[in-house]
Amino acid sequence: MKEFFKKIGRGIVKGAIYAYCKIVYQVKVVGKENIPKEGAVIICGNHRSFLDPPLMEVTCGRYARFLAKEELTKNKFLALLGIVFDAILVKRDSKEVKAIKESLKTLKNGDCLALFPEGTRNGLEKGEAVKDGAAFFAVRSGAKVVPCGIKGGTKGNWKVTITYGKPLDYSQYKGTKEKAILDKITKEIMGNIIELTK
Repeated sequence: MKEFFKKIGRGIVKGAIYAYCKIVYQVKVVGKENIPKEGAVIICGNHRSFLDPPLMEVTCGRYARFLAKEELTKNKFLALLGIVFDAILVKRDSKEVKAIKESLKTLKNGDCLALFPEGTRNGLEKGEAVKDGAAFFAVRSGAKVVPCGIKGGTKGNWKVTITYGKPLDYSQYKGTKEKAILDKITKEIMGNIIELTK
C-alpha cells in the first residue's frame, strides 16, 4: 500500500515538474526514442543546475533512480524529491558500498539508473576529474548507457533542450576491473554527452 501511494505521489510530482519546465523553460525533448522502454539502462547527463535531475526524471519516460549527494537532503525540497523518486544517496568522493550495492540492485531489477559523470555541477568547468561510476556500473551490470545533453536555461538562452543519444553498449567488457578500460569508457561517455550539448 505504501508503494502504491508513493507511485501516485511520484506521478503527481512528475506532472507538476514537467508543467513547470514546459511553461518556464519551454523544454524541448529530442531523441527520447533512444531510451530502451524496458530493461536495465544507465542514463548519463551533463550537470549544470538543480533542474537537471528532475528534468531528466520527467522526460526519460522511465522509472529512474538517481545517484545523489547526501548533502542535498539538507534542502527540504530536494530531500522531498529524493524520497519521492527513491534517490540513492552517496557521500561525495566516497566509494560507499551501500550506494554501490543499491545501484547494482536497481540495474539487476531491470530498472533505470541516472547519474552525472561530472560528479558535481559544472564539474568540467571547475577542472574536476570525471568520475568513472557510469563505466563501473556498465561493465558490472552489462546495462547500456544512454548519453544525455542538456543546454539552455541560462541568461540569453532561456529555452531548454534535453537530448538523448543512442545507447552505448559495453557488454564486451562485462566484469572487467581494468582501470584503463574504465577510463576509456568514461572518456567515450563524456565525449558523447558533450556532443549532445552543442
